[in-house]
Amino acid sequence: MSPPVSLRPAAPEPAFSPLYQQIKALMMSSLQRAEWGPGEAIPSETELAVRFKVSQGTVRKAIDELAAENLLVRRQGKGTFVATHAEERVQFRFLRLMPDDGEPTNMARRLIDCKRQRAPAEIARALQLRASDPVIRVRRVLSSRGTPIVFDDIWLPAHLFKGLTAQRLAEHRGPMYSMFEAEFGVRMIRAEEKIRAVAADVASAALLSVGAGGPLLSVERLSLTYGDKPVELRRGLYTTASHYYRNDLS
Repeated sequence: MSPPVSLRPAAPEPAFSPLYQQIKALMMSSLQRAEWGPGEAIPSETELAVRFKVSQGTVRKAIDELAAENLLVRRQGKGTFVATHAEERVQFRFLRLMPDDGEPTNMARRLIDCKRQRAPAEIARALQLRASDPVIRVRRVLSSRGTPIVFDDIWLPAHLFKGLTAQRLAEHRGPMYSMFEAEFGVRMIRAEEKIRAVAADVASAALLSVGAGGPLLSVERLSLTYGDKPVELRRGLYTTASHYYRNDLS
């Protein structure tokens, strides 16, 4: 007689994670806990291999992936360091607007306002906040060679950016993300974007010196920190008369 057939679903197979991925996750935890801060050297591959009781090759593969994700930076003859938004090679990582005639340059910034307010429902959802939690809204215009190119409407969770004011933003001379990292301990490590073509309304047309109804590129960027926690929603309107949006696909 055949044995009875069980109607219960089979137990799921345990998920397999390669050893180097496990080491990568442990290193990510150290980064998230700020054991190694932005710009600081991490322990050598040999030291990490001893710490995690694995081979040096396994550690190297984990570091290779973290470097490919712009979380770590290798420096020949010096070691491996935690990436920082203050580094020139990282400054333009999320700004993909390129001039038609060359490499990106530092854009002049004009701050319109920086205000604390209650989060509108859609902003709260995007930033995983409770309804009407406080947020900081920053609006600014970026210009290249005297021509306005970008109008940014930026939303930040207020509890992460206590003390952020228009004066502090105006006095800061470096990239905004380097300020967030150095002064508030918030590091943007990846972003998700939605891009569409839109027509300029009267307000954005005036800010960007284009005709009302003229074509603009709308880029909505949700920036995330460790653990895929959203820490910024940025809605940018770009003019593309002398610039184009560039992305590297692999």
